[in-house]
Amino acid sequence: MALSIRLARGGAKKRPVYRIVVADSRAPRDGRFIEKLGTWNPLLPKDSPERVTLDAERAKEWLAKGAQPTDRVARFLDAAGIRPRTPRHNPKKGEPGEKARERAAARAEKAAAAANGGGD
Repeated sequence: MALSIRLARGGAKKRPVYRIVVADSRAPRDGRFIEKLGTWNPLLPKDSPERVTLDAERAKEWLAKGAQPTDRVARFLDAAGIRPRTPRHNPKKGEPGEKARERAAARAEKAAAAANGGGD
């Protein structure tokens, strides 16, 4: 059984509150889980102590048993000092795509022609 430490959504429409749970990876997101480890309320300010509550001891035990945290939960575990997370770095993510580069080149070409007085 593949275990994951992940978020289960609760709360009203447009007012999310998440439970940090240990669940079988095949179970539905908001469905059956094995144990609740904490909560996350993204609507609270980032410096609020109630924003993320986490049972560190139980989280360590589940990690020792082989549970894999999701990306968001890995951030929480890193902030709590339970499990270090390597930061991701994708320098190409912000670059425009192929078609956008073609449009920019065409725009630059057109602007250069207009600056040279090539409108006759």
